[in-house]
Amino acid sequence: MKQHVRILMFLFIACIFSSGPAGAAETQRKAEKAKQPACDTNISSEKISVTQHKLKVSGRTIKYTATAGCLQIKDEAEKPRVNVFYIAYEKKTGDDKSERPVTFVFNGGPGASSVFLHLGALGPKRVLLSEEGTALPAAAKLVANDYTWLYFTDLVFIDPVGTGYSRTAPGVDAKQFYSVEEDAKLAGEFIRLYITRQGRWLSPKFIAGESYGATRAAALAGYLQNTVNMNVSGLVLISPALNFQTFRFNQGNDLPAVLYLPSYTAAAWYHKKLAPALQESLQKSLKETEAWTLNEYSPALEKGSELSSDEQYKIDAKLAFYTGLTSKYIKSSKMRISPLRFAKELLRDEHRTTGILDARVKGIDSDAAGEYAEFDPALFMTTGPYAAAINDYVRKELKYETDLFYEVLNLKVNREWNWGSAAQGYVNVSETLREAMSRNRHLKVFIACGYYDLATPYYATEYTINHLGLEPGLRHNIVLEHYESGHQLYTHLPSLKKMTDDAAGFFKK
Repeated sequence: MKQHVRILMFLFIACIFSSGPAGAAETQRKAEKAKQPACDTNISSEKISVTQHKLKVSGRTIKYTATAGCLQIKDEAEKPRVNVFYIAYEKKTGDDKSERPVTFVFNGGPGASSVFLHLGALGPKRVLLSEEGTALPAAAKLVANDYTWLYFTDLVFIDPVGTGYSRTAPGVDAKQFYSVEEDAKLAGEFIRLYITRQGRWLSPKFIAGESYGATRAAALAGYLQNTVNMNVSGLVLISPALNFQTFRFNQGNDLPAVLYLPSYTAAAWYHKKLAPALQESLQKSLKETEAWTLNEYSPALEKGSELSSDEQYKIDAKLAFYTGLTSKYIKSSKMRISPLRFAKELLRDEHRTTGILDARVKGIDSDAAGEYAEFDPALFMTTGPYAAAINDYVRKELKYETDLFYEVLNLKVNREWNWGSAAQGYVNVSETLREAMSRNRHLKVFIACGYYDLATPYYATEYTINHLGLEPGLRHNIVLEHYESGHQLYTHLPSLKKMTDDAAGFFKK
């Protein structure tokens, strides 16, 4: 049971369910650990590769420079501590860079490299997926990304310690960087050093993060302003994790039960498990579910044992109505349905499960009668192709040679993460975000959420934003958009197109 609960705290690495593909990756990583040249054993040097490229999409041509390499972080005694691997893209626009934005990009986990946003959405190349994003071609294939953000911002994709090719110096314990605070400090030092070396102090600076990457982005906004005296122009938070209380199903915490319900409705709608009245319109059904959760469901949970039998019956019936689950199953759940159970139960009669990262994706378990899904089919769908693509791409196109294992998802980092106060409560960077926006009134925030995301549900993000406590004038600095996709919303091509258009508009403002 504990292993299944961990997924909700350790957001992005949903393969913690099983020893399947994650176990294979861990075995491969250990097997190749002995072969670590490049920016690994030779930590005293910074190896980089600079290449020139052209991108022609939709009748437009972009000339850009790609830099793949390691930026070295030292301690106060000038001794190497970490080599942080990054891939940067800079559009050729002339000598003056002061008006050209630069965006630093992270994925989540913790323990995830930046490959997903890099080759899934923002970079000049992307992994080819199906139009719907629920299936893959037979083999991984990289194509020109018509929707790259390089059109309106330079991009720097950063792999935190223990991910990608980022490694600590010999004798330096990597675990010291596996915490919310130390992770933000290291990322902040990377950004400061990169900005300084590239002469970008006057450029508009943005931070983009997905899942725990959004946790990192919010923490960074505060750290850079308060410690480095560097004001950030904007944050891009994709499928964000800001207040962990909103999705951790702990005993006594009923908030997630309420905030997940609209996402269950969306998933049931997609798989056609709802009553005919709710199948007519996704948007209409979501609004109805949201209203019921606020007006009836949440108050019922607050009553606890004081809830009457008649009230209990009515709540159970409505939960069955809005989730597509049976009344019998709802009654046994005590009005609280975790996403892990929902993913197993919704399609049980078909001997199928739904994804956690994307409830549209179906999986097949060996035990159809089990309580929880054995793995997340949505995560499995992307990890293999993205790993193949990045390993081929860095060598063939970016000319960066290394035998080091590229850590796409490092479960060791995930397991050893120090959550600090989360041992007694919940990680919550929403207050850091509020403080950063209140001090820097020019700071803008763009948030992208997927309806079918059962890891960081969209309604939880809305709740967090509505409870920031911002003064009314600053609330307009936040733009919140929704997409008919999951956690990795860019796997759905229409959502990728929409997100790019929405982000372009945000950057122009």
